[in-house]
Parts: sequence; structure tokens; C-alpha cells
Amino acid sequence: MACYTLFIFLFLFSFLTSSSVCAQNPTFVAYDCRNERNFTRNSTYFTNLRALLSSLSSRNASYSTGFQNATAGKDPDRVTGLFLCRGDLSPEVCRSCVRFSVNESLTLCPNQREGVLYYDECMLRFSDRNILSTVTLGCCLGAVAYGSNQDVPSNQVQRFNEVLLLTLKQAAMDAAESSRKFDARKANFTASQTLYGLVQCTPDLTTADCYTCLQKAINQLVTNKLGGRSILPSCSSRFEISPFYNETTVIAPPPPVLAPPRPGKGAKSDLLVLPIVVSIIVVLLLSIAGYRFFAKKAYDTAPAFDGDEGATADSLQLDYRTIQYATSDFSARNRIGRGGFGEVYKGTFSNGTVVAVKRLSKTSRQGQEEFKNEVVVVAKLQHRNLVRLLGFCLEGEERILVYEFVPNKSLDKFLFDPSKQGELDWTRRYKIIGGIARGILYLHQDSHLTIIHRDLKASNILLDADMNPKISDFGMARIFGMDQSAENTNRIVGTYGYMAPEYAMQGQYSIKSDVYSFGVTVLEIISGKKNSSFYQIDGAHDLLSYAWRLWRNGTSLDLVDPVILHNCQRDEVVRCIHIGLLCVQEDLVDRPTLSAIVLMLTSDIVTLPVPKEPGLFFQSRPTKDPLDSKQSITNLYPR
Repeated sequence: MACYTLFIFLFLFSFLTSSSVCAQNPTFVAYDCRNERNFTRNSTYFTNLRALLSSLSSRNASYSTGFQNATAGKDPDRVTGLFLCRGDLSPEVCRSCVRFSVNESLTLCPNQREGVLYYDECMLRFSDRNILSTVTLGCCLGAVAYGSNQDVPSNQVQRFNEVLLLTLKQAAMDAAESSRKFDARKANFTASQTLYGLVQCTPDLTTADCYTCLQKAINQLVTNKLGGRSILPSCSSRFEISPFYNETTVIAPPPPVLAPPRPGKGAKSDLLVLPIVVSIIVVLLLSIAGYRFFAKKAYDTAPAFDGDEGATADSLQLDYRTIQYATSDFSARNRIGRGGFGEVYKGTFSNGTVVAVKRLSKTSRQGQEEFKNEVVVVAKLQHRNLVRLLGFCLEGEERILVYEFVPNKSLDKFLFDPSKQGELDWTRRYKIIGGIARGILYLHQDSHLTIIHRDLKASNILLDADMNPKISDFGMARIFGMDQSAENTNRIVGTYGYMAPEYAMQGQYSIKSDVYSFGVTVLEIISGKKNSSFYQIDGAHDLLSYAWRLWRNGTSLDLVDPVILHNCQRDEVVRCIHIGLLCVQEDLVDRPTLSAIVLMLTSDIVTLPVPKEPGLFFQSRPTKDPLDSKQSITNLYPR
């Protein structure tokens, strides 16, 4: 057995070493050196540059993380530098590419103080400026964009662009929020063709800087080709219709299947391992069972919320005494909301987890099984722009929902309060619009269910500590089947001013009903005015008519909240007004889907249709929201 193991070890060692010897040089892509600032070979700067390059290519460099930055010397001869390896590659490939690029740098940029070298596997950059934790968008240095030799078939260009941009934009969002600032993914372009995409930033960038850089890299891609890349000094994007990255390092491989023990000298030792493994598994299972038993008995044990996709009613059910203890027996000082459906309390579990506890009215007629099933459905919705349901309690007449705690309350508290409107500058409002769109897109298309919210409005959009939007209150939500696109109801629920005409008048709701509500919300966010309490301006009785009139007259910027008018990106604002008007079209066919809306918000190359006059369903505003009655469940939300 020992000899056999030694033989295998020697074989693998010789194979790996021979492979590394025969490894090919990295694939060169491009380079750029700035010629206005040069140095001489006998200068202090040259000495510092060589020290920097030596440091980046040393054995101690961070090849395992694929990124390292460094500095050498003092001003005015200080030099800073970094390398970034493609996120799917091994440390060995990274090391090889970095060392090769270091050797090439002084040949390609022999006397320039600033340069960047791009290879398929890595990027090397140095400068006499401070380039660390600073986004560089390539206006004067190192911007590369090109496509493959194959054109996208003319009859598939629109579909290809939709799939490409949506895939890369989602990858950009996830990459920007990850610690590695890297994401790679694939999507089906046709039944037989797969699109592969990859985006990456230098990990020293902030989330906002990384996303800004990736937006530019994606927007400058050549999208009429079946492959292309865009490289900036701080980030890059690439797509192909064949695999070009290592999928096994991007997506975790399935656990290996152990082969049965083979007869022979090694069989005894293999057989000895089996009972040990079985014993460990049994002990673990018993420990888990014991833990669950005692955790259920102890009222002050904090529940663990892990967002399990396989959640069941039993796994989400919490002990009433645990919630009672967390809210100090539902004390008045912990109450943070009140409405016809019940009251909301702030709660703190013994492990420090802060939650919002919604205690439903005891007059609710919803059955026990229906309540539990609805809870399980909502709990499986996991998205950064949806309020997360953590658990529930169903004990006697008590029906309690436990949500994540969202500290900044709801969007309307900022949007329609003159004393707080200033806290929502245009950058935050634009971010909120995009976050709401991505949350609804998840409900409509990207989750395991198709869910129509039916009550989307500013008071049901909560804001977390960083002012990120989270859609809440799914009490009116409806689930569609796989092939279902619309449904009719005799019970119209929702809020006047946000209801689509076909829903308010005919009881027909679909994903386009939510699109209409989204459009109203977008126009409210831009204007700072509430549609349901809009006062007549220039003969317009509602916000939508007013926005349409301004658009038609070419004065759409008059809609903008004066608080943000002088500090906003006007092209972004006008585009959002345009999108808002498209969403509130009378004919639901003319309203875009959420996937198209996300694309419109994130890409300047998408041409927007010309909007028509909005669809309205009421001539006068009701004096009271019909959902303010005691049976309403829309006006109470977790905070």
C-alpha cells in the first residue's frame, strides 16, 4: 500500500512539474504607456520601479487571491502598482502571468512613468500617480474594446442584446457587492447556444466605484458580434458564445462519489474508515436532533435565520414565548407601526438579532394551513431588494410574522416630507428606482415562482441603513402558474392612484399591473409629489397627466423635485421620466416588462419607444383610501 501511494505521488509530482515547465506564455491582449511623463534609466524613479515590479512578482505576492498592490519610494519618485489575475484562474497560472508581464513591462514601456499591460490571464499596472483604491475609467489610459469576427445574425440582434446586457448587468451588480469584485455566469441565447459572460474589478474599489466602472465597460462593448471584451484600467467585461473561463472554479462542483473499496492489501484500511465515518455521521445527527429538541423548549433561545431555500412550515415556526420575550411582551415602547391588519413591534432576540414582529389582528379569517403555506412561499423569496421574512408563530389565536428589521422605515417618509426630502439626492433616488425594478423583476421572472405584488407603492418600499430599497407587504400578492399570464378577480384590492386601469375597472391583473404601479412610483420619486394626493397644477388633476403634459411640451424637467434639480444627472432624470410614462400606458401591451425596464435603466444604447397618453381610471380622487378600513393589510409594514 505504501509503495503504491508513493508511486502515485511521484507520478502526479512529475506530471505537475512537467506541465508547469511546458506551460504556455500568457495570451497578450494590449498595452498602453503614457508618453508625456518619462524617466531615465539612471534615475531614482527607475530604481523604485524595479523594486516595485520585483515585489509584485516575488514569491510572497498574493497569487492565491489574484490581486496585490504595492508602493515603492517617496514623492516625487514614488511609484505605485498592482496586478489583477482573472478570478477563475489558479494561483499557479496567476503567478506565471504576473512574472511574464513584469519581465515584459520594461520592454513595452521602456521609459514611461505610467503603463498598463493586459493579458488574457492578468493585468499589470504601474504609475507615478496614486492609483490605489481609485477608479480609472480609461479616458486617457488603457481603454480597449473589440469584438470577434462573427456577426450576430440580423434576425437575432435584439434578442442577443437583451440576453447579453441583462446577464452582464446582473453580473456587475453581484461582482460590485462581492469581496473579490468578480462574477462569471452563462445564459441561454438560443435553444442550442449559450452565452458566457465575465466581469471583474480590482478588489480595492468600493462597491459604487466598481459598479460605475463595470457599467462603462459593459456599455462600450461591441454588441453586434458573437464575442467581445472591454478593458479599463480598473475593470473589465467580456462575453463569448463558447466557454472561455474555468466553470469549475466559478460554480462549486458536486460532491465526489466515493468508489467502493477494492479487494487487496488496501481493503482492510478502507474498511476501517467506513465505521469511523458512519459513527461520526450518527453522532452529528443525534446532536442536531438534541439541539432542535432543546431549542424548541427554551423560550429565550434565539432562532437561527439561514435563508434555507428548502424551508418548510415547521422549520420556520417560532415559539410564542421567544417572540414575547424579544418584544418585552409586546410593550408599547417597542411598537413601531400600527394599522388595520395589526401592529408591528421591534424585537431583539437573545443573540442580538433585531427583527420586526408583525402581530396580526385576531379577527383575520385566514385559515391555519393557508397562513402557513403563504408564509413558506414568502420565506423562500431571497433577494436584496425584498424584505426578508424570517419566521412565523401560529399559536391559538396568535398569528405573528417575523421580518428582518429595516431601520429607515419607508420611502414615503422621506419622499413626501419636506424636512426629509433633502436626504434623498438624485444619486440615492436613482439607486432606489433601480433597486425596486430589480426586486420586482425577481418576483416576476427570476424566483422559483411568478408573483404579482398588487400593492406596490412608496409606503411599501422600505429603506435599509444604506438607503437600499426593500419591497415589503406581500399580503395582497398572488402566485401565477408556469404558463399563466393573467387572472381576473371580483375583489379589487390595492391603493387608488397606483392601480392599473384594467385591474381597477375589470379586475384583471398580471405582471403588467405591477409595471403600472412601478411607473407611478418612479414619477413620485422624481417629483417628490404623491399621486393619490396630487393638487391641480396647470389644469392637471393627477401626477400622471401633469408628467405627460410636461413631456409633450418638451419641459419634462419641470416635473423634478426642486430639492434635487440643480444636483442631478439630467439625462438620467429625463430617461427615468420616459420610462415612468411608458410604464403607465393605458394598453398593457404598450407597457415594458421588468426585464426590459432594468435594461433601459442600466444601458444607454437601448432605444426607448415614444410614450402615449397615460391610462387613468378615475375622474376624481377618492377622499379616503378604500384600504384604510379595518380589513386592510396594506398599510402596516415591518420596519
